[in-house]
Amino acid sequence: MVGGQKPQAPMLKQLLFATALLHAATWQAHAQKKKAPAAPQPPNIVLIVSDDHSAPFLSSYGYPQIKTPNIDRLAQEGIRFTRAYTTAPQCVLSRAAIMTGRNTLDVQMTRFSAPLDASVTAYPELLRKGGYHTGILGRNFHLDGNRRVPETVAVLEKYGLETFKNRVDYLNATGNRDSIFQQYTEFLDKAPKNKPFFVQVGYSDPHRIFNAKNFEPDPQSLTLPGHWPDTKGVRADFAAYLGEIQRLDSDVGRVLDDLKKRGLEENTLVVFIGDNGGALLRGKGTLYDLGIHVPLIIRHPRLIKAGQVSDALVSGIDIAPTFLAVAGVPVPKEITGKSLTPTFTDSQQGGHEYIFAVRGAHGQGLPTNSSNFDLGRTIFNKKYKLIYNAIWQIPYHPVDFAGQPFWLDLKQQHAEGKLEEKYDKLLFADRRKMFEIYDLQADPDETNNLSGQPEVATIEHDLKTRLQEWMILNRDYLPLPIAPEN
Repeated sequence: MVGGQKPQAPMLKQLLFATALLHAATWQAHAQKKKAPAAPQPPNIVLIVSDDHSAPFLSSYGYPQIKTPNIDRLAQEGIRFTRAYTTAPQCVLSRAAIMTGRNTLDVQMTRFSAPLDASVTAYPELLRKGGYHTGILGRNFHLDGNRRVPETVAVLEKYGLETFKNRVDYLNATGNRDSIFQQYTEFLDKAPKNKPFFVQVGYSDPHRIFNAKNFEPDPQSLTLPGHWPDTKGVRADFAAYLGEIQRLDSDVGRVLDDLKKRGLEENTLVVFIGDNGGALLRGKGTLYDLGIHVPLIIRHPRLIKAGQVSDALVSGIDIAPTFLAVAGVPVPKEITGKSLTPTFTDSQQGGHEYIFAVRGAHGQGLPTNSSNFDLGRTIFNKKYKLIYNAIWQIPYHPVDFAGQPFWLDLKQQHAEGKLEEKYDKLLFADRRKMFEIYDLQADPDETNNLSGQPEVATIEHDLKTRLQEWMILNRDYLPLPIAPEN
């Protein structure tokens, strides 16, 4: 009341009506909040990359004389891919495809020291635009060019070709095992709490030089690949390789335990993958299975049914679209990989009918042997594999272990005529065949070249035709595998 007088009836009605409207609006806003809760934060993504790691050398992949409990735990809690392949048997070429979702030829990264061109988008950039805090740390990621040659460094700096410092929020590609974990914790400590994060954690193991002596299994207990000669030196070197993997497993365990400690485990997609095959006999640098077949394991407690095993044919180009799909970020049309998300709930879904891979220049050396310089292409499905050696005249030369005692011993046995004939032909033939074709089911070690045999003539021509199409579409600079008729 004003001045002791009652308000007039019309004014009272207006006041009551306004009050009712205010209460109604408040109730409606409250109801809307209850009906539309805040959207959950997209999954965090942790990509753990081992270096020179062939399948099947993990205990979860069935190799009996190795203990990798932490990586095995990932497999038990997620999905393990038995047929995952990189697009090249070399780190730079392979990592370029993983980072872009496009094959090695498509992104013009067939030379080892090439930096990824600024015009080619890497998936961390897309995640960053989609609201993610992004980082790359640990082992050198290999896509900013090689800084070992001063003349190369001068060009990289002159033209601003080192671009990854502008592509991610955090970049630190140096350090030993302990400093890698420190980088990882530093990244997470600084990551904004209101943003999802992506981080690539790279390790050097099991890359040569092998120095994990305390982690090595007994060389005499090992089951060697069937196409390797069984010598004391081969066994000792292989034990040293497996030791590196067992040491790597302990490092992976530190990352997994830290995620759990921080309460991030339930909403973090963890991926473990090898960048290419190991520096082993007929491994790294070759298009044989040990060169391009790698472990791939993915875990997310809410998105992935635990304990799955998939035999889908998977390529390194599939990692990028998988991450983008999980993050809810649109996949650009330039990306040719396929998202692996269909396998998360049904392991029989997804994958490719055929996989392609390339062999290009390796390292900084001049083209004095097939380790430094080789040019090859491969296409395969689950049954047959074709390898095209464009410079077939060059004999096999190992990558990264030509000076190792076990190899020098094999060379000596070869020179003295003491090496068993089947190993002589595989490792020390004067020249290779231009084409190799293998029945992968009957001959998983790829030792019986069927190229030119009548029983596979139709299959060989079909694979060459498919490879020719792929090479043409990707503007390959090699001669095409089917020659014109005279």
